[in-house]
Order: sequence, then structure tokens, then C-alpha cells
Amino acid sequence: MQHSKESNQHPVNSQQNPMVGVVMGSDSDLPVMQEALEVLTSFGIPAEITVASAHRSPKRVYEYASSASKRGLKVLIAGAGGAAHLAGVLAAETRLPVIGVPIASSPLAGWDALLATVQMPAGVPVATMAVGKAGARNAAILAVQILAVADSELEKRLERYKEELAEQVAEKAAGLHEKLSTP
Repeated sequence: MQHSKESNQHPVNSQQNPMVGVVMGSDSDLPVMQEALEVLTSFGIPAEITVASAHRSPKRVYEYASSASKRGLKVLIAGAGGAAHLAGVLAAETRLPVIGVPIASSPLAGWDALLATVQMPAGVPVATMAVGKAGARNAAILAVQILAVADSELEKRLERYKEELAEQVAEKAAGLHEKLSTP
């Protein structure tokens, strides 16, 4: 896969134009944000990923956010740690839905990132997920749900995914029952 020379965005499913943009404050956030990419890939949703820091590269964040809609993106997922302003800055510069993933990258174990992401002023919404990998997975699932509103095939895949989750719980409950019933 080739990187775009203009913005260094890396396509994840390059068969189609990206629909979801995944932005990280640092490349050290990739182990967490990889979870979101895996979910998007499993649903066949083309995505792109890049690094842009609200503090270290504010012009890059502005350019990414302000061009996202024109480039065909429908949802943005932002993962950042510390004073995690990335999702908020993206939300301020686009009309697209923005989903924030706080990352535990400081001595405060993600509390700082969670509070920075969730405390948005009225008029600049950011959907804030849990800290870490579960939050990244949920961010991607929420992106799928947003996209499925206008895509009946995606809605069917999402419905099947939810059924599979319920089946997994039933299997675990049966396994637990069997384990506890065995003398």
C-alpha cells in the first residue's frame, strides 16, 4: 500500500474509497487503535489511518478534519492520550460524527484522556468511548452503526454480529453451567 504524499494517510481496505478516518495523536497509539481497524476490516468498511497531534501539529489536524468530508469520509475516530484534545479539535473543524478513544499513555492511566475527550462544550459533540482497546473496538462498532443507517447490507452484517455476540454469551453460560455441575 502506498502512502498519500499530501497527507500521509494510510488506506486500510484499499479496494474502495475510505469511509472512516482513524486518527491517532501518536504512532505509539497504534496497538490500541489497531482494534478499531480490525473491526472495520471485519465489516468490510474501507478506512484510512494517520497520525496528527492536536498539540504538536494543529495545522495538520485542521487540514485533515476540514478535508475529510470532501474526501468521502463519513465518520472520524480519534485516539489520543494525555491531554487528549484531538477528538475535540477534529469535531470543531468538521460536520462529520467524531468518536473519541481515550488512551492510557500517561501516569494518570487514561483518566486525563477520558476527561479531556468527554468534556466538550455544547455544540461540539464527541462520542466518547471507554479508555483503551475496548474503547477502540466500540468506536469502530459505533461507526458501523452510524454507516448502517443508510446501508441495508451493512445493517444485516451488524445484526448478524449482534447475534454472534449473544451466541457467545449463551455458549459461555452453558460452559459455566457444565463446569459447576460436574462433581
